Parts: sequence; structure tokens; C-alpha cells
Amino acid sequence: MMKNFMRKLKKFAIAFVAIIGLTSVANSATSIFAPDDLVGVSFWVISMGLLVATAFFFLERGSVGISWRPAVTVAGLVTGVAFINYIYMRGVWVETGDTPTVYRYIDWIITMPLQMLTFYLILSAVRRVSFNIFWRILGGSLVMIVGGFLGEVNYINSYLGFLLAMIGWIYILYEIYSGEAGKMAAKSGNKSLVTAYGAMRIIVTIGWAIYPLTYVFVYLIGEVDADSLNIVYNLVEFINKIAFGLIVYACAAFNSSSRIR
Repeated sequence: MMKNFMRKLKKFAIAFVAIIGLTSVANSATSIFAPDDLVGVSFWVISMGLLVATAFFFLERGSVGISWRPAVTVAGLVTGVAFINYIYMRGVWVETGDTPTVYRYIDWIITMPLQMLTFYLILSAVRRVSFNIFWRILGGSLVMIVGGFLGEVNYINSYLGFLLAMIGWIYILYEIYSGEAGKMAAKSGNKSLVTAYGAMRIIVTIGWAIYPLTYVFVYLIGEVDADSLNIVYNLVEFINKIAFGLIVYACAAFNSSSRIR
């Protein structure tokens, strides 16, 4: 029965990816970028990378232990949501020659909290964990995203928006390094979990640093070339979303194979 369920799940994942892929092809029929458009190329490259990652995570979900499947599922949701949004942003870029950073918040408001959920899920896969950990880092991510968004669209002062975003980000870092989540990871006794948790933590520290840096250069100091900004944003997503998910999958796969042995 379980094998039959897994076959159906894989068929669903394949159909899901196929539908999204066909949607992107249909979109490309009316949105053709020039061969020398490096920004357009970068949008296509990250879009395809996110599509492949989404297919991989959903298809391989059944190969890991039951306790690890929620984390791998969330990794697939993160890349799937990002893929759909990138297809939209690519179309906007081709049609207008501009993709406002605000459009990226459609992605971030969903994917960043999901990535915070992943920290909780990998911890709960190896030991009992209080759900309060998730609520705290979720709160930090929402303060960071909402603060940055309000500042960028000038609903509040740009400096105040930046301050709120930084407070949220710093609070997240505190929780995953020195807070209850960080302490539980260190005391888990699971080497692969500690390694994966540390790698994910580095991505949130260094990879996510691109967001406040671009905010400073674009909104607080002055204008930045839109082409360069979009290329940097697009390429960094390989680390912030795809690599992040692959780390989760690798940890899940290792722990699952270890139990089988």
C-alpha cells in the first residue's frame, strides 16, 4: 500500500513539474529576450535550476525516512514557489526592461518563513522539540520581510524599514546560533544534523546578507545599476534556496540510510 502511495506521489510530482514547465514555455512564447541580455539569461538559468530542484525534492521525498520527509517537502515547496515567481519576474523583465525588487517580496514572504520552518523540522526529526522555536524564528523572519517591504515601497521611512529588517534578521541569527534552536542542534548528538544545521546557518548569515546590503546601496546610499542588481539576486538564489534544500536532503538521506544499516 505504501509503495502504491509513493508511486502516486511521484506521478503527482511529475505532473506538477510538467504543468509548471509548460506554463513557462507558454510564457516564453510571448516574452523573448535578446541573446545578449545577460539579465534575461540569468532569469532563465535560475528558473530552470529551481524547476529541477523542485522535481528532485518531490521525487526523492519517498527515499528518506518518514521523520525527514516534511523537511524535504518544505525544501521542494521553497524552490517551487520561487520558480513560479521567477517565471513571472522574467516576463516582466523582458516586457519592460525592469524588475522592481518589490516583486521579490512575493517570493520571500512565503519562502523565508518556510526555510525557518525547516530548521525546526530537521531538529524535530532527531529529538523532541518545542514548537515555540519555530514561532520565534518565524516572527523574526516576518519582521525582517515586512519591515524591508514597507521601507522599499515608502509606506514607512526607508531608514525605519531597514532598521526593522535588521532587527528581524539579527533576531533570527541569535535564535539559530545562541538561542534554544542552536543549543538543541549542538546537543543533538547527531553529527550529520550538526553539519547540515551549521551549513544552513551559514547560508542564512552570509547568503541572506545580500538583502540588507542591496537595500543600503539602492535605497539609502543611491542608485545601483538594475542589470547588475538582478544578476546578483538571481545567482545568489542558487545558494539561498537550491543549496539550502540540498543540504536538508543530504542530511535526511544520510540519516535514513544510517538507520537502514
